[in-house]
Amino acid sequence: MATASPKGRAQKARPFSSARAVTLWENLKSILGALLVFLALRAFFVEAYRIPSGSMIPSLLVGDWLFVNKLIYGPHIPFTSASFPGYAEPKRNDIVVFVSPFQQDHPEDRTPTLVKRLVGEPGDTIFMRKGILYINGIAQRQGYGVLPAVDYSAGSETSWLFDWQKPLSLKSSRFGAAPSTPTHDEWGPLVIPARHFFMMGDNRYNSEDSRYFSFVPRENVRGRPLFIYYSYNADDSDRPLPFITDIRWSRIGHWVR
Repeated sequence: MATASPKGRAQKARPFSSARAVTLWENLKSILGALLVFLALRAFFVEAYRIPSGSMIPSLLVGDWLFVNKLIYGPHIPFTSASFPGYAEPKRNDIVVFVSPFQQDHPEDRTPTLVKRLVGEPGDTIFMRKGILYINGIAQRQGYGVLPAVDYSAGSETSWLFDWQKPLSLKSSRFGAAPSTPTHDEWGPLVIPARHFFMMGDNRYNSEDSRYFSFVPRENVRGRPLFIYYSYNADDSDRPLPFITDIRWSRIGHWVR
């Protein structure tokens, strides 16, 4: 009967070699290094973001996926309230990604990350009359393309969420006095404080924005969208698996403006 040779038994019982341990450690270091690079890029340079609502129609659609430039305004340092310096400042008409001020009516997430258009800068006097936005007395453009059907009756809507405006509204100014009860389409004048911005959605009759949650502090700004890298019809598709079958090919690669 054949038996294993002493040499074979010695090879089978040989302990884990130091060479294999070194190889495993080198592989682990490569994986950890790649993970750290990814986390650094995500934290300080570029991050992906999905559009979950129609507040920025037609500029951005539900189901658009964006790359966001976090370096432009100064990348936020995770787990702190500080940021590194950027190479530009947010300015009027920029589409901006930011952390919302506290929202009492959203218990599931009190400070969500949002995408809106910056319409008012520090020192601006801002107000709306009959649904038209005014900055320092000058009427602003009312949309950025073809909007969906709009229910203008929402313009007379009042809400306790507008109450933050009351103590800050100007009781008299060269633009007139603020209404005693702010509505969706009639509010202000308000003077935007230093290092704060006023954000609004392009789809103004379907956007919960600074009219509801107040001015956005400069330190809450996180970046500016670059371009759409993927898009599918997420809101009203009647096809199965719309993220595969209902891709908006014409929007892929579209630069956000």
